[in-house]
Amino acid sequence: MQAVDIIIKKRDGKELSKEEIYFFIKGFTTGEIPDYQVSAWAMAILLNGMTDREVTDLTIAMARSGKTLDLSSLVKITVDKHSTGGVGDKTSLVVLPIAAACGLPVAKMSGRGLGFSGGTLDKIESIPGFRTNLTPEEIKKQLVDIGLVMAGQSKSLAPADGKLYALRDVTGTVPSIPLIASSIMSKKIASGCQAIVLDVKVGVGAFMKNLPDARKLGNIMTRIGELDDRNVVVVLSDMNQPLGNAIGNTLEVLEAIESLKGRGPSDLMEHCTVISAHMLLVGNVANEFDEARDMVMKSIKNGNAFNKLRDLVQAQGGDVSYIDDPRKFSKAQFIEEIEAYESGYIASLNARLFGEASVMLGAGRKKKDDSIDHAVGIVVHKKIGDQVEKGEILFSVHANDEKILLESKKYLEPAVEIRKKKVNPLPLFYE
Repeated sequence: MQAVDIIIKKRDGKELSKEEIYFFIKGFTTGEIPDYQVSAWAMAILLNGMTDREVTDLTIAMARSGKTLDLSSLVKITVDKHSTGGVGDKTSLVVLPIAAACGLPVAKMSGRGLGFSGGTLDKIESIPGFRTNLTPEEIKKQLVDIGLVMAGQSKSLAPADGKLYALRDVTGTVPSIPLIASSIMSKKIASGCQAIVLDVKVGVGAFMKNLPDARKLGNIMTRIGELDDRNVVVVLSDMNQPLGNAIGNTLEVLEAIESLKGRGPSDLMEHCTVISAHMLLVGNVANEFDEARDMVMKSIKNGNAFNKLRDLVQAQGGDVSYIDDPRKFSKAQFIEEIEAYESGYIASLNARLFGEASVMLGAGRKKKDDSIDHAVGIVVHKKIGDQVEKGEILFSVHANDEKILLESKKYLEPAVEIRKKKVNPLPLFYE
């Protein structure tokens, strides 16, 4: 069996066998199959797709490319939450502490930014000292100690996905339903969670541009979960405009802190409330949605959710003083406010353009080994459907390079559309 034959077979639209998939993933993991061949294989999958059986085999192969965690002896049930990626989506930073504060053990294996979509690890590493490279033993101990873990992919847990994840980001193969599904579910299976809430984004700022594709992705991940005895719930949510106001690593951490204090943007607060409630339901902490929702709101009001974030930061080596006094976070050197060019109603806030502009500023990666500038990003002050007056601030750009600041401003010119007639707000959730 040779890697090139497997690439050609998928290039020609043929179905790969389980043995071929396992051979390819094993060779990639050990380094016997080089990046350039894996990139060609990933592009073939993007163009030709995979059957449900192929996707399931790929998921299990990646999950078993390293160690898998068994957490059943430590806690009754562990729940994870995952988003398919979006712009301004700092949901995990909010819902994980909420769920843990409500008594639900949460062990999350997070990823880094992909394309124009931000990554949870990049965001939380804005906190000085915060460690995401935990060993399986550290994950288990922390889950028992504080009931909450947010870790990255170690070399021992789903290592094939970790390598493929970085390659997809820089080879134009991110928006592939089979690769997205297998990436997400392999991490969940490897991390040992029995129940998973999946937040599948839909719209111009998501990898799934329309509801049929989003449903297809959700259905595939649900079937993978069933085959591996995992309880999976999928929620389809909007990503035509940024979620919340902040886009960029430190900016999103700051917004998450405010949200855990009950002071976040209304759309982000509602989104996190719904996702958290679903986590409590699949984790058997609550029996009905309204009961779960009340528990979420109480955890924010009494301060337990915020305190759980402090516990998480302290447990993973982060400087808790930054959580207690967010003014300590580094700020961008240049902050420029962009004003409305006319009066009317916001008709478009193109999430993708805002995400790409944030990468341009340095908040994301153009190459897989690029470093991140945690301070830069964009803060959006209006939402679709809002009424604005000419000269009112639409968004502010945070930059550390004047030339890039000017380039990003020009890039964002078509991102905002204002109409004279009233525009209806977008829904937060579709299904």
